[in-house]
Amino acid sequence: TYAPKLILLDISDISCIRDVAKEILNCYGCVDILINNASMKVKGAVQSISLELDKKIMDANYFGPITLTKAILPNMISRRTGQIVLINSIQGKIGIPFRAAYAASKHAAVGFFDCLRAEMEEFDISVSTVNPTFICSYHRLPAPGNWEASIWK
Repeated sequence: TYAPKLILLDISDISCIRDVAKEILNCYGCVDILINNASMKVKGAVQSISLELDKKIMDANYFGPITLTKAILPNMISRRTGQIVLINSIQGKIGIPFRAAYAASKHAAVGFFDCLRAEMEEFDISVSTVNPTFICSYHRLPAPGNWEASIWK
């Protein structure tokens, strides 16, 4: 039995994810189950959302989970065991208006983890994707005309 260890991670900050994974592996030796359950979204018309914000959402919802998964994966492969779960969104299957960046990032994540599932079968590593419908999450209300502040976390 291990005492829990709190490790803070901003999943949209790709540069620190490998170090966090290394810290976890150094502390516990392995990861049996990795649950990717972080997300960021914004509501707004495509032409109103900056490319910078589109990239931030892609970092949090796509590059973040795959970077963390790739950092943990070699340990699972060497042990020939493990489970990886992506908590995604129904919008990874169908898009709705005013959520283009979010839906695109979730579609990309589904594609990546579908491919990973097939590749990891030979190593007895299970890969699952969960796509729940709409959930209530924390929301900051934006100032009028400030789409950058309309981020759900």
